[in-house]
Amino acid sequence: MAVATRHKDPAAMERRIDLYADAVRRAGGDPVLLDAASGEPERDAVLDSMDGLLLSGGADIDPARYGQQPDGARDIEPDRDALEAAAWGRAETRGLPVLGICRGFQAINVFAGGALVQHVEGHEGHAWGDGPAHRHEARLVAGSRLAGLLAPDARGDGSIEVNSYHHQAVAPDGLAPGFVASAWLDDPDLPLIEGLEAPGDRFVVGVQCHPERTESTPPAFEGLFRAFVEAARAGR
Repeated sequence: MAVATRHKDPAAMERRIDLYADAVRRAGGDPVLLDAASGEPERDAVLDSMDGLLLSGGADIDPARYGQQPDGARDIEPDRDALEAAAWGRAETRGLPVLGICRGFQAINVFAGGALVQHVEGHEGHAWGDGPAHRHEARLVAGSRLAGLLAPDARGDGSIEVNSYHHQAVAPDGLAPGFVASAWLDDPDLPLIEGLEAPGDRFVVGVQCHPERTESTPPAFEGLFRAFVEAARAGR
């Protein structure tokens, strides 16, 4: 059973969250949604029974969680941070697979001891549903789990086009200990990590893009959701 965390305002986020749940279902999983308003007994029951954790996109993580003052972060939601930190801790204790998307990618990095760049210009583009997605090339790291999953749509130079809806990022010096970069944005002024993963057999993967938004995503990203669900079934 896969778990996706939800924004505390379901009315505003319902359609966006449906996209994550639909992606998990297409991959053969059974998503269960939690939000920051969920009661403690419900949270505990879901976290105790989950087979994998999906951390979705959304608002910025409180910079205090990585030892910084706000300097570009906005729309911080401490209650969501607390829920997702608890979910991450439970997944770590139980050795469960984790997939992080956009904010979820950043959350994996922060919860594992890394930091974020609080604002980068030119990456956000239109809000989803308000216009075409901003896109750019991401360079996949040869031999990474992510590169293997996305190989069908990768170009000969190892790059793949991704959408971009974020204004925060992970820079090389902010990567969490024990993780490796699996995709890069090769900006000469500020190279940024577009994918990260834990080495070894356990599936812990984060991507900065939004692969649940299929209208602006290469089809091979469906393999990322399938790999996550398969790892959840296998218990790793």
